[in-house]
Amino acid sequence: MRRGEIYGFLGRNGAGKTTTIRMLLGLIRPSGGDVEVLGGRVRPGTTAPFARVGYLVESASAYPNLTVRENLDVQRRLTRAPRAAVAEVIELLRLGGLAERRARVLSLGNKQRLSLARALLHRPELLILDEPTNALDPAGIVEVRELLRSRAGEEGVTVFVSSHILTEIAHLVDRIGIMHEGRLLEELDRDQLRVEERLYVEVGVAQPARAATLLAAAGFARVEQAGGRLRVYDAQGRVPELARVLVGAGLDVTEITQAREDLEAHFLRLTGGAQ
Repeated sequence: MRRGEIYGFLGRNGAGKTTTIRMLLGLIRPSGGDVEVLGGRVRPGTTAPFARVGYLVESASAYPNLTVRENLDVQRRLTRAPRAAVAEVIELLRLGGLAERRARVLSLGNKQRLSLARALLHRPELLILDEPTNALDPAGIVEVRELLRSRAGEEGVTVFVSSHILTEIAHLVDRIGIMHEGRLLEELDRDQLRVEERLYVEVGVAQPARAATLLAAAGFARVEQAGGRLRVYDAQGRVPELARVLVGAGLDVTEITQAREDLEAHFLRLTGGAQ
């Protein structure tokens, strides 16, 4: 990962995303090989790199009987951040009206804000975030997106973010890694992702299986069935021919539309379709 880059880490449940994050943070040992963070090898008992790392893993957490301000002050002392850092992150995450409330009475969304504030408190060089927008409302998701962009763009913070919200990842990241069954299948930067978002023609037709066979025989290179419809790739400029093949075979065609494969469709295709 490059300095100031936002890297999106995608995968199905059970693909190994959180396990990878736990290895990066030294919480579990890898079964083989080594882990390096900020140029230092992570081993049992290693602490040096983590003074420069902020993280949020799996779910929001806090000391339930302490207030928001007290939770942040504990984190400040642990990370040796200046006293002013607490007030800064309270303002940054819009926690001012909640500063004196105990963590146990916070909503899930505000607990998430508190956890993000703890991760950002000591101005880390690297942020490792597992599902950082969990439980946030749409406005909160946009706020966090802009916050991470500003940290990366203005302060050079590197952000490693895991999420299952594919549309949010597509809006946020500079590079994407797709993991499946414990292996990194593919890495794409933003420009490559646009290339992968390929155009296709979606066809509503009676007897889609027969229609797919007819189109393949007519030289349409890639035809897929999706939800009772067909997706025909590499068909731009051949729509009239496509229609003639199907209508000429006596099939009822209800719709022909042009569409684009987005990140979600690319992800599902790469990892084997919807489960």
